[in-house]
Amino acid sequence: MDSSQNRAWKISSRLALLGPGILVAATGVGAGDLATGAFTGDKLGTTILWSVVLGAFLKYVLNEGLTRWQLATDTTLLEGCMRHFGQLFRWTFLAYLVIWSFLVALALMSACGATLHAIIPWRSPSQDKVFYGILQSLLAVILVRQGGYRLFERLMSAAVGLMFVTVMLTVIALQPDPRDLMIGLFVPDIPSLLENSAEGLVWTVALLGGVGGTLTIVCYGYWIRELGRHGSESLKLCRIDLAAGYLMTALFGMAMVIIGEQAGPFSAKGSALLVELSATLGETIGPVARWVFLIGAWGAVFTSLFGVWQSVPYLFADFLTLNQSPHNKDTPSSRPAVNCESRAYRGYLYGLATIPALGMLVMDFKQAQKVYAVVGALSIPLIAILLLILCGRKKFIGLELRNRTSTNVILLLVLLFFAAAGGMSVWSKFQ
Repeated sequence: MDSSQNRAWKISSRLALLGPGILVAATGVGAGDLATGAFTGDKLGTTILWSVVLGAFLKYVLNEGLTRWQLATDTTLLEGCMRHFGQLFRWTFLAYLVIWSFLVALALMSACGATLHAIIPWRSPSQDKVFYGILQSLLAVILVRQGGYRLFERLMSAAVGLMFVTVMLTVIALQPDPRDLMIGLFVPDIPSLLENSAEGLVWTVALLGGVGGTLTIVCYGYWIRELGRHGSESLKLCRIDLAAGYLMTALFGMAMVIIGEQAGPFSAKGSALLVELSATLGETIGPVARWVFLIGAWGAVFTSLFGVWQSVPYLFADFLTLNQSPHNKDTPSSRPAVNCESRAYRGYLYGLATIPALGMLVMDFKQAQKVYAVVGALSIPLIAILLLILCGRKKFIGLELRNRTSTNVILLLVLLFFAAAGGMSVWSKFQ
């Protein structure tokens, strides 16, 4: 192997180590995140870029805590909660997981259908949304079942690269003022809107809360198990991995705020906003820009769907395994990655990919979004509470990797910020 091949091999090997962090970025950035960023940019401009960075940092702290717990105890967060919090947690979690899964799957299929309709219009928007949504759902199932984790990681990494390039090219083409961007990043401000002095705060907190995923951040622990990462010696690598993932998440979020400011105002919301945004970019920059952005937007929503399809069945399969074989509270467990060939994993995957599709036919989508806003808003502050309890006490996690005082302070801020974000999001949905 010559020196150039050796360097290329080292670079590819190092990038492969960042795989789970890239999966966090790909799964966490969906249609809702892109639309929220664009709409907030339209409303408030680039003065709130700082909130995107802060939101990504707070999600990093949460995921770092989840990872630290798993590496210190060799148990997933779900396993730790089931062992320490008893039956009430078990059945509450199962009910929450089923409701959340149905609503997020409904939203993702609708977003994928609407975005692909903008690229390949065939019939009416409502018909295409259902047809394309189901088609992409089934495609994701085939990819998950046939390729396993390795194919999933490679495809998601390629899609993230596509998303990154297309969205960043769109930002460059819009030529934002660098001085405004620096002010928005380093001079925190919450603008007030003329018609409602509180609305600026609502949109800023919603943007802060919308960066990255919700319940899907728990799945990072299963991805690192797939790679065989165990013990405290893996923590440094995981921290680098997560930092890379949330840096990418922050860049996507900031890019959408910039695009929203440059291309607004908008009349649509949700995935329809992305379609309207692409049309506006086509008129402003040219037809090439429209296609470039649409491809990037489709990559964002499909990778989010693909990531949920691959990762959320882990939670259900893990739950059933733990519920059927409870562990001794005083004996830490050491179990392999979840078996993706198990009936529990396959059954939940198939249910996730099909049953919510019926919702696109019989359920009012706006009502589903309202309920999802309530359900999704609960997960982040609840995870912060669990980390304060489990990672904050020596008898649960041990002395070496328990929370530092600064970590506890940040987790309390996470609890405050995301509880506020969830509350404001829920409140705005019912206005």
